[in-house]
Amino acid sequence: MRGLFLLLGAVLLTAVAAMILVIPDSSREPSSGVRTAATGSPSGSPTPSTSVFSDPCGTFDTTSPTPYAVTGYWLVPTSDHCTWRSQLQAIHRVGGDTVVRLGYGLSPRPVDQDGRVMTVDGTEPDPRYTPCVENGMTCVQAAESALKAANPGNRITWTYVYRTDEAYGPGLFRCPQMEHTIPIGDQVYYRMIAPDDGSDDPTCDFTSRGRGYHLVLIEAAAQDSLTEILDLADRFAMKVFPALPVAPRDRLASTKADPRHIGTLTTLTRRIVQDYGDRFRDRASLGGVYQPFELQLREWPDPAKVPTLQVYAQQHDIVQQELPGKPILISPYLDARKGKGFTATPAQVKEGFKALARTGVGIIAPQDSRGTGKVGLYWPNLKGQAVDDRLKPVVGDTSYGDAYHGSTRDYYRAMSEALAELRTEGDEVQLWANVEAFEPEGDGACEAGGKRGVTDKKRLDAAVAFAGPYVSKIISYKWSSFFTCGSPTLAEQVERDWDRPIPIQVVPGSRGIQGGIEIRGYNLAEGTVTLSWFGAEESRTVDSAEAGWSDRTPIPGLPAGVQRLWVPVDWESVPSGAWIRVDVTSEDGRQSNAPVYLNREP
Repeated sequence: MRGLFLLLGAVLLTAVAAMILVIPDSSREPSSGVRTAATGSPSGSPTPSTSVFSDPCGTFDTTSPTPYAVTGYWLVPTSDHCTWRSQLQAIHRVGGDTVVRLGYGLSPRPVDQDGRVMTVDGTEPDPRYTPCVENGMTCVQAAESALKAANPGNRITWTYVYRTDEAYGPGLFRCPQMEHTIPIGDQVYYRMIAPDDGSDDPTCDFTSRGRGYHLVLIEAAAQDSLTEILDLADRFAMKVFPALPVAPRDRLASTKADPRHIGTLTTLTRRIVQDYGDRFRDRASLGGVYQPFELQLREWPDPAKVPTLQVYAQQHDIVQQELPGKPILISPYLDARKGKGFTATPAQVKEGFKALARTGVGIIAPQDSRGTGKVGLYWPNLKGQAVDDRLKPVVGDTSYGDAYHGSTRDYYRAMSEALAELRTEGDEVQLWANVEAFEPEGDGACEAGGKRGVTDKKRLDAAVAFAGPYVSKIISYKWSSFFTCGSPTLAEQVERDWDRPIPIQVVPGSRGIQGGIEIRGYNLAEGTVTLSWFGAEESRTVDSAEAGWSDRTPIPGLPAGVQRLWVPVDWESVPSGAWIRVDVTSEDGRQSNAPVYLNREP
């Protein structure tokens, strides 16, 4: 009998697959066998081994009492070591299990006749490198003297600088007879020397013939911040993605990497990643590395000729060699504005996604670009509506349809299609979403020299909803500043309202012989579903606790916190072609900040 019942249910599900929802307020009688209460862990992440720890910076709680849908955040490096602890504690408290570190750039520099490293524009000595002195000479002069002592024909053809708050081990040096650490008081410099042909010659032969060399002076820290943050991440059961060196930018087109410096960049990357491998290869808290050079995701006629993609491929190949099993995370941006000539449609972004994946990246977390105003949050049936006032400084006083080629949901859907195609080729790249936690314009109070404005949790919830069922994880740019400024801060808003329902998708579905809809999203269990559409005399509500079913079991391929909620629907009351708005209200009366829509196709 049970088998017959399930067979009948499957037949009915097929019959209504193109339809969608609704039940009147009067239809609140629960059907026999409909309501279940499946339970499961909302997160597949590891848990900290202890719930609290103490050190000279204080006592820190490692529990997650308010786990929000966003589970990863960017952090700006800081010299205050106690700040690391408070930041990671606060991030973990709202469910964060991933930290992405912003990084620093490799910079080619002029050198004056006195051997001093100059600022980028060459107008004055750079005070960061003025203290670097060896044997009464500047560090540039000392390096050149050592090279010429080995062979008079040796010369320095380029000088580069790189700054970091990390401290490296001996894995940074390939040729210790020419490369070394230079301690200056409480400062530390590293001298790296490599052939200017980009070969990073392992023979370390500086004597047999004269050659051109590149000098890289690294201003570093006496105490390694990466070791410290990895130790903290172990306590909080988190993963850290330190940044790779940022490529020098093209002088005429600053959005592009300068291919002239690929050799030196890859040499520096190789040395740093080798050092990571020596020290951190087996650390579970080292989640991978972050590629910080941004590019716009678009279709390229010949990806092999794109300088930035060339840089990516070179750097990523080194990471795969030196840190096998540790993925490379990248976060390109989108631009959907119709009024610009360099933007891309969802179909073009789909092709660009595949080209980017083929550079060896393991995780692509596209910026939703709503924070910059380059893409909007809207449903297809609402494209005639006026854009959010906060977007008008970017696209003007217009409608969504006139402003953009598509919404963030359209772009993430297209990229998920690219992901499926890549996986048929054996490429296991992951698709995450980076929701921008700011607005296009503001007073700049959140970060020094910035122009972006603060946003609120309502808009952040909407960004989460529009990333929808197409990504496996949601992270956000950035915790430092944008989540911690204003009153109340965005972090405080999340803590107070973390469990408000966030539906992300609705699909038709039956249980047994009864038609209905399945809603997917966060914090949906026991919620009340409200259905409405244009032309309906009144909204319809369904209390899932009385006439529904919920399941907290994680769904493969979706973020760990996504749940399912099913309610019955009287399909005969739904007009053909209607766009049905679906809201979910929690047991304590809080309605979702952003609805989801389902189109009942004719």
